[in-house]
Amino acid sequence: MIKGVIFDFDGLLVDTESVWYEAFKEVLLERHSVELDLAGYSQCIGTGNEVLYPYFHQITGKSVDCEQLENEAYDKFKDKMKMPTLREGVKEYLDEAKQNNLIIGLASSSSREWVMRYLEQLEIIECFHVVNTKDDVSRIKPDPELYKKTLRDCNLLPTEAIAFEDSLNGLQAAKQAGIRCVIVPNNVTRNLEFINHDYQLKSMKQEAMSEVIKKIAGGFQFSGGKSSIR
Repeated sequence: MIKGVIFDFDGLLVDTESVWYEAFKEVLLERHSVELDLAGYSQCIGTGNEVLYPYFHQITGKSVDCEQLENEAYDKFKDKMKMPTLREGVKEYLDEAKQNNLIIGLASSSSREWVMRYLEQLEIIECFHVVNTKDDVSRIKPDPELYKKTLRDCNLLPTEAIAFEDSLNGLQAAKQAGIRCVIVPNNVTRNLEFINHDYQLKSMKQEAMSEVIKKIAGGFQFSGGKSSIR
């Protein structure tokens, strides 16, 4: 029986990843005359600066000040993200999970301050029973620690949860934690070659969550007037 769902945040619930890509692309071109390759950049999504910064050194061919680069990109990011919106179908998935009495967790490699700010701004913070970020673990995605901690905090077994991710690093983390994973790529990750995932959607608007879970984890049944996912 599926008792809970765990969502990534950046790129999945809100497409911050596409905005970050455009911001970094502009700064690298303006400051270093470097074209930011989408395929290369997308490999860094879903993890932290310990992966992103070496990539910037690689493509610039010099010891670029990555913190300064990121600060300049963040200024552009803020201008582009003045009015953040949920991706298509996200609110419907959260509502459906709540209606079916599922435990709803969030596992993000971003900081707690970053995640909570957007959850509050988008008025969905009350949807989540558990929120874990990089501040709660010693290792972030693709390491499975975030997912393992979220399972424990939600009192779920790996077989009782479904993860929703948009990146290769997130997929790897979920699968290493033993969780079935649905991929919902964004504009930056949609051309990646996802393997070993359990299902893939163009957006959450494509299919109801109950239909997705039915396809990868069994039937969707109603019991005692309240629905349960088995």
